[in-house]
Amino acid sequence: MHVPPHHPTPRRSRRRFLPAVALPLLLLAGCAGRPDDGGGSPAGGGSGEGGGSSAGAGPSADARWRPRPGTSWQWQLSGRLDTSVRATVYDIDGFDHSRATVTALHRAGRKVICYVSTGAWEEFRPDAGKFPRSVLGEGNGWKGERWLDIRRTDVLEPLMAARLDMCREKGFDAVEPDNMDGYKNRTGFPLKASDQLRYNRLVARLAHERGMSVGLKNDLDQIPELVGDFDFAVNEQCAQYGECDALKPFVAAGKAVFHVEYELPTSSFCASSSRLRLSSLLKKYELGVWRRAC
Repeated sequence: MHVPPHHPTPRRSRRRFLPAVALPLLLLAGCAGRPDDGGGSPAGGGSGEGGGSSAGAGPSADARWRPRPGTSWQWQLSGRLDTSVRATVYDIDGFDHSRATVTALHRAGRKVICYVSTGAWEEFRPDAGKFPRSVLGEGNGWKGERWLDIRRTDVLEPLMAARLDMCREKGFDAVEPDNMDGYKNRTGFPLKASDQLRYNRLVARLAHERGMSVGLKNDLDQIPELVGDFDFAVNEQCAQYGECDALKPFVAAGKAVFHVEYELPTSSFCASSSRLRLSSLLKKYELGVWRRAC
């Protein structure tokens, strides 16, 4: 979630209004349509797409999947998972889906991103009780969620490592860590830009050590410092707020930018997205099945 200085209320970020329900493996494998482009490497193998390895990369840097600019994607965090969308990449909730779901998507030629929150506590997650109250801050605008004190890496590193272990064990190719810009929000903690850079690099390192690529979620102001640490970007509403040019460093580095708008018609942003080589979608706020791709 990102709060631009010119916007007084929290920008709408990914949200799960309904529980995401994984289909049985047989149904997943049987109904999945093939992707509509070749933006990702074949499932199960690394490609080295998008240029050189990023800063702080682990020993498996050469094998990590690197999505190229323009790679098609589907972002679904609520409702029954529809695997028939003709997209190369699926971004789905890491807790809600099983290894069987990820395997079925791989068999259909998809790459799969594991959505997890790394900057906010969520009371509805199975590991919620492992977070001490001392690291829980103000609410982040969503029921049951509170910002984390990202300065407390002694507490948060093992908790986030366990979440990324889950992503790896389920076979995900990459991670979308959310709430990565707490220092720009009212968290209840005196967070500085340097705290955010340190924490975001920690999350990137944890993903890379597990052989997964990792995306920078929003946090536009720190892209120049972080583009080398991350393998792609995920952005919400850069067109609505006139911020898409800030994502150019990712594209220039050969790294995909997965972008979504909620309130603008595609006619108002798709031409610009095409010029900038963004992977742009129009979605509804609940991030269900519905999408309209540029």
